[in-house]
Amino acid sequence: MEKVNTSERLAELRKLMKEHQIDVYMVPSEDSHQSEYIAPCDARREYISGFTGSAGYAVITQEKAALSTDGRYFNQAEKQLDSNWELLKQGLQDVPTIQEWTADQVAGGKVVGVDPTVVTAGDARKLADKIKKKGGDYKAVGENLIDLVWGKERPSRPNEKVIVQPLQYSGKSFADKIADIRKELEKKKSLGFVASMLDEIAWLYNLRGSDIPYNPVFFSYAVVTPTQAILYVDESKLTPEAKDHLGDKVTIKPYEAIFNDLTALSAEAFEANGDPAEKKKFLTSNRASWALNKALGGEERVDEVRSPIGDAKAVKNEVELEGMRKCHIRDGAALSEYFAWLEDQLVNKKATLDEVDGGDKLESIRGKHDLFMGLSFDTISSTGPNAAVIHYKPEKPLASIIDPKAIYLCDSGAQYQDGTTDTTRTLHFGEPTETEKTAYTLVLKGNIALERVKFPKGTTGFALDVLARQFLWAEGLDYRHGTGHGVGSFLNVHEGPIGIGTRVQYSEVSLAVGNVVSNEPGYYEDGKFGIRIENMVMVQEVETKHKFGDKPYLGFERVTMTPHCRKLVDTSLLSEDEKTFINEYHQEVFDKTSKFFENDPLSLAWLKRETAPY
Repeated sequence: MEKVNTSERLAELRKLMKEHQIDVYMVPSEDSHQSEYIAPCDARREYISGFTGSAGYAVITQEKAALSTDGRYFNQAEKQLDSNWELLKQGLQDVPTIQEWTADQVAGGKVVGVDPTVVTAGDARKLADKIKKKGGDYKAVGENLIDLVWGKERPSRPNEKVIVQPLQYSGKSFADKIADIRKELEKKKSLGFVASMLDEIAWLYNLRGSDIPYNPVFFSYAVVTPTQAILYVDESKLTPEAKDHLGDKVTIKPYEAIFNDLTALSAEAFEANGDPAEKKKFLTSNRASWALNKALGGEERVDEVRSPIGDAKAVKNEVELEGMRKCHIRDGAALSEYFAWLEDQLVNKKATLDEVDGGDKLESIRGKHDLFMGLSFDTISSTGPNAAVIHYKPEKPLASIIDPKAIYLCDSGAQYQDGTTDTTRTLHFGEPTETEKTAYTLVLKGNIALERVKFPKGTTGFALDVLARQFLWAEGLDYRHGTGHGVGSFLNVHEGPIGIGTRVQYSEVSLAVGNVVSNEPGYYEDGKFGIRIENMVMVQEVETKHKFGDKPYLGFERVTMTPHCRKLVDTSLLSEDEKTFINEYHQEVFDKTSKFFENDPLSLAWLKRETAPY
């Protein structure tokens, strides 16, 4: 991981800040749609700071520059930030949040500026209040200053084709989805819903794109009212099939027209809506931008809510759930083939392979399988100490040679037309240390405990998080990332609103039948090794002897189909129940994936060995 010299970029930005009468400038990671993963043209925080992680926030004053990120990226940020930057490690004691740090810079009436398209309306309000209390001012800056610094070197905006996600994989027509949204509008007595999250729009209209690497989405906005369904997108991106699919039920308008249209739509609706005391409002997601909120007329005309599209999308229908089962079998076979090949290359053939070589081979194996559409994120192929970097991204020529005598962690996933996968396996091709085996087994026990739990309807992922950490906690150990995230159906690999972890939002939304979520505890020793075990599970109703309070009880159906690493398991730390659970899982893996290896004796032998009962 190389450091980028940011001195020249910061000097140019500070010059522009003076021209715009800005003392402090804020640069979040997200694009205008609050996307976690972004197109290269929107990687503004990465450009100005040199830090490439997916989560972070940069703030620049005339004298200082600070970058805030979470525990997944502490190690990476320390390696990538140059001497111009102060690293704020979020979550650690006495470390200010980026908002607190920013507010501390405004004494004497200084002005804080931000591009209003890349911050949410809610975040803008909260920060404005903090800055005002400290004597400063917070204002929207019409043009993005990082784009001006970047200039001609900035990548162009993507213009990829938009395709149809057929009913055989989506399980529900877009007309029915729009009808459901209209019922929500009626229930909430709203004028319409403005959708800005790209995966929500793709899901709503049963369309997919490729404007953002690994995320099958396309740049767009959508508005649904009781009488209209509008898609704001560059029409040249729509294939003939996509246009036929939308037909006359959806009005197509240019992507850039959204702000002027919302201003006009809002003015017209409010003028026609009678008594001001009775006026209905528009709904936006609480992730919608400050710019969208301003275009609609601000708080008096907008209610910010958890998106009804996001909630509906997170509950997969039976077609989507079956697609998840099927794609994870194919994906599990691909992973097993890769691990068998890698072990053979490293141990038997004494080959020299770096981490990128490994990831590329895995992608080529996945590509042989039905309905493969690409990867769902950059493959984390990491050896030894690199495995301790939670979101490590190997790149040539700096990628390390895979050491068969060290831990190897592979976190990877794929997009298939019938589902999205995300699996992490930690392996060792030599003789692991007792420390590594103990840590791996404690992580495995947490993974099993979470997968086996039964819980009453209404339980959140926040409440379940401790189950995965309990065995590590008993030894005074832990990990600095969430335990689980929602996953889309041929959509984003990270999907809200549900998840398992200590984030406040995970306490707000209960897990529900049809949710698909990861189960991925881990343990990391900086400079030595990292361990993570990740399975995908689906929430289902389960039978229990009693039903306290007449509530249904829920549990998880596992769908990831590749074995755990036998060499890393210390069986003396497992209970008989846990051994039985692993044996049953491994038998299922063998039964469902061995058919892929009828003409592949190497992979079949590896699978037999790794799934043999304890």
